[in-house]
Amino acid sequence: MTATTHPVQPVLSARRRRTVLAVCFLSMFLVGLDTTVVNVGLPAIGRGLDADTRGLEWIVDAYTLALAGLLISSGALADRFGRRRVFQSGLAVFGAASLLCALAPSAGVLVAARALQGVGASMLSPVALAIVVNAMPDPKERARAIGVWASVFGLSMAAGPVTGGALLAWLDWRALFWINTPVIAAALLLSAVFVPESRAPRARRLDLPGQVLLTMALAVVVGVLIEGPRIGWTSPAAWAGYAGAAAATAGFVWVESRRPEPLMDLGLFGRPAFSGAVVGAVAVFVALSVTLLLNTLYLQHTRGWTPLAAGAATLPLALGATVCAPWSGRMTGRAGPRLPLLLAGGFLTAGGLCLVRLTPHTNVLLLLAAYALIGIGFGFANAPITNTAVNGLPPARAGVAGAITSTARQLGSALGIALAGGLVTDTSPTGLAHASRPGWILVAGCGVLLFLVARVSQPKEATTGPASP
Repeated sequence: MTATTHPVQPVLSARRRRTVLAVCFLSMFLVGLDTTVVNVGLPAIGRGLDADTRGLEWIVDAYTLALAGLLISSGALADRFGRRRVFQSGLAVFGAASLLCALAPSAGVLVAARALQGVGASMLSPVALAIVVNAMPDPKERARAIGVWASVFGLSMAAGPVTGGALLAWLDWRALFWINTPVIAAALLLSAVFVPESRAPRARRLDLPGQVLLTMALAVVVGVLIEGPRIGWTSPAAWAGYAGAAAATAGFVWVESRRPEPLMDLGLFGRPAFSGAVVGAVAVFVALSVTLLLNTLYLQHTRGWTPLAAGAATLPLALGATVCAPWSGRMTGRAGPRLPLLLAGGFLTAGGLCLVRLTPHTNVLLLLAAYALIGIGFGFANAPITNTAVNGLPPARAGVAGAITSTARQLGSALGIALAGGLVTDTSPTGLAHASRPGWILVAGCGVLLFLVARVSQPKEATTGPASP
């Protein structure tokens, strides 16, 4: 499509831009939804496929590990080979993997299919954002679109348990994956018709050694956390895991520090504000994942609630995240990230502390209040964390900073599942409430960590302008 004679007229019409946004937001919603929608169905999946708690942890973390490990490389592939092409490839992979998940005859096959789902999702999240930015030449319109983008992702993760509970009320656990297929088909059709092709003016080189080492480090760390209760924390296998994780991490740092175009710009970690934002992103998603997993196991196993009731219990969390995410973005744009980070830390800490003495008979109102507090904290956290990561950076490095924080979020999700699962592995339904108490202390600790992030969130060179959510 060629530009019009009007010098400021965008290439795409307003209607087409809205359609492009809708397609990209839909893909982002699916990526976030599939991070959490499976949680409420884990007991049903365990019964259907004869999977224990460790197997269920792998079903969740196989997705988030593949997504976290490949996010940055997928963005580089899109810059080189075309964003629409990679986006459509991601949709196709995600859709095919969803079908495999729905048809999985065993837990092992489901874990492999979930990993493939994560590969497809990695081609959707950063690439769709690049498509949105490219389709929005007006800075104000682009800023509004990115603001909605951040809210969509937060809403999708918070809405996962509710959506999953509703599906399980009428169908079986396989519906959690069947539901993706018509949405993917519609997105493929719309992207072929409306989404323009685009590439970066100068594509970054692929960093295959860095990619392999990063994936190895993430997988070994999470794998040891999941399998530790079974193999023993001081067993030879565990020590081999520790050594493997340390070696992969050291190798990654060594390789990245010597490449002209590294997968991850390690120089960014020399900025205290950026390092704090990465730590904050991990902490927030650890807290969210711990909350969602412990919630579904406690309510369904200990209290005997149905999946629909357990999913509905997270509605206060979803509502808090939905209301506070845009509020946080406006607050960050006006006064900087420190205040919303302090609020996020306070609400997360309060929510975790509400449940540190959880029992099988804890008042339901206290449970709902705790979930609401955690949701509010989650809603306040995302915009200031991303703002802190990119604030003061030149545009050429801001994209990489955003990709790193997205990777950190997915790593936090994987770690949260592994840590929470480790607490309750092989625990009886009556003992689950007591066994999960350290998990709620961890949630509160993640909130406290955000207070420290807030202290370094506004470096001297930063200015308080419109935030990039």
